[in-house]
Amino acid sequence: MDMELRHLRTIRAIADAGSLTRASAVLGLAQPALSTQLKRIEKALGGALFERGREGVTLTPLGELVLDRARVLLPAARELQEEAVRFANRGEVTPKFRLGGTHGPLLGGLVDRLAEGHRADAVTTYMSWSNRELTGMVATGRLDFLLLGACGESRPAYHDGLAWREVGNDPVFLMLALDHPLAGEREADLAALAGETWVVVPGEGCFGDCFSTACARAGFAPKAIYETDVASCVHLAQVGRAVGLCRATMPATPGIARVPLAGVPLSWRHLIGWHPHAPAARTAALVTAQARAAHAAAVREAPRYVDWLARHDGYGYGTAN
Repeated sequence: MDMELRHLRTIRAIADAGSLTRASAVLGLAQPALSTQLKRIEKALGGALFERGREGVTLTPLGELVLDRARVLLPAARELQEEAVRFANRGEVTPKFRLGGTHGPLLGGLVDRLAEGHRADAVTTYMSWSNRELTGMVATGRLDFLLLGACGESRPAYHDGLAWREVGNDPVFLMLALDHPLAGEREADLAALAGETWVVVPGEGCFGDCFSTACARAGFAPKAIYETDVASCVHLAQVGRAVGLCRATMPATPGIARVPLAGVPLSWRHLIGWHPHAPAARTAALVTAQARAAHAAAVREAPRYVDWLARHDGYGYGTAN
């Protein structure tokens, strides 16, 4: 087997994580698959790279040698790819907008505004649940801009040296069935939902940890959490099978009551990112402004949120930097 950059990334991930279990979660691989891959890598390199123990893994002398080289080669390879992309695109005159995003309505609003002001075929999109994948695609020049979210004041997971601007900062609301006892409340205390089953969309950021922390502060641990796609989250909330969490800008949905959480225990910042040295950086101010316009339109179309904003400072539209 010939060594490839992905093999070096695997070695680095295992060393950084300190265990195969944690590294498999970071790499998005099942642990048996990661163990098999590591064995092939070690065979190709002629010896063990890690010593296994009950507390995790530690580097062997050979592993330390390989990791030292990997920490030099991987950034160099990425810089080469970024430089090549910038060189190849240096003569472009017509702006192109290759947009990436996670789940949420802002990507559609941004596409609409950019396509209206430019040729429609100048705008392309790519969607993924993985922040790691999306930031990597922007860092290596395969995407120009990235729309994603971050919980509270946290930075995006795998921010990877990109430039970031805030688009908007929204509280997290509840999604409740219309016959739920709290559906008609102006606000609901999180503690009043201690016995509920919850439904959330997947993600790589810290939102799950922030949600668990907010529940602990309210005096309970979630009974059960379903993790599924947006449509399934909405359905499970509509039929009363679970309580969902959503952005305050969520469009009106039949069978769903959106109820603010008292005290704002959870919030969500919408962010746009790009590589500061890529050709796309020339249009970053334009794209950021259009993303903020899309968010502002989503706020205006959510009367419950507009009413909430009249009573709460520090939320809504993004900062002007």
